[in-house]
Amino acid sequence: MSLIETASLTKDYGPVKALAGLDLRVEPGIIGLVGANGAGKSTLLKILLGLLAPTSGSASVLGMDIGAEAGEIRKVVGYMPEHDCLPPDVGATEFVTHMARISGLPRTAARERTAEVLRHVGLYEERYRQIGGYSTGMKQRVKLAQALAHDPKLLLLDEPTNGLDPGGRDEMLDLIKRTGTDFGISVVVASHLLGEIEQVCTYLLAIDAGRLLQSAPISTFTQRTPVVAVEVEEGADRLAAALSGRGFQARQDGACVLLALEDESLYDAIRDSVAELSLPLVRIQQERRRLEDIFRDDAPAAGGVQ
Repeated sequence: MSLIETASLTKDYGPVKALAGLDLRVEPGIIGLVGANGAGKSTLLKILLGLLAPTSGSASVLGMDIGAEAGEIRKVVGYMPEHDCLPPDVGATEFVTHMARISGLPRTAARERTAEVLRHVGLYEERYRQIGGYSTGMKQRVKLAQALAHDPKLLLLDEPTNGLDPGGRDEMLDLIKRTGTDFGISVVVASHLLGEIEQVCTYLLAIDAGRLLQSAPISTFTQRTPVVAVEVEEGADRLAAALSGRGFQARQDGACVLLALEDESLYDAIRDSVAELSLPLVRIQQERRRLEDIFRDDAPAAGGVQ
């Protein structure tokens, strides 16, 4: 059974199309939903939860239809919204217990589960403090805790590192990764920060203007390319000319020379050319594709140097 499926899913806000005929089929795992602000990520999550009705098209979550079974979907899905939406005058224990009970857990089970998830997110010692006195990082952890409180099969996290400093982002990403791997819960992480997606996710959904750009394992986006970069402190123009003279495809890019890797003899030619020209070598590295290339119209093809 697929985790999420959509077919021609469309959502209009007047003249603005937030989603434009989106077709998805997502299997369980830790999935990155990436796109610029306004690409349709939050709209998609809210439609999957039954909080917004699509203009047209259909979708299912864990085999359940978003229209007919929205209530059942929310029983098995945890949601961490993007914006600050926490009550300031209650403690984390009281709030998370309340959310667990709303999700259907009995009082005793809700309190036990609350203690577990607050320990998991690192708030156990601060669990009785009022949320209004929490830092931004602590508030984000409360939002994650309430999403986990009812032991969901799927987590939908909307910009979970929003407002965090670099240390706080790393801690939150580690929490998300441990939640997915240690507990076996599927997670969809919506973010506009590609580095975060690459750090924790195994699968990528890239959308732009409500349309699907790419859907594939992360590894396919960051695999090695047939391009070798040679960086020198000076003389990149002379190195490019020398390697071109030896019959290799070479292009200067600042302090680097980019070369098409056709066979292993290229490395011998690089060594010999650098030595003959007495150039200060910095690095020789086979290039990798970058996630940023997904959104570039002028991204180079995988087959050579452009």
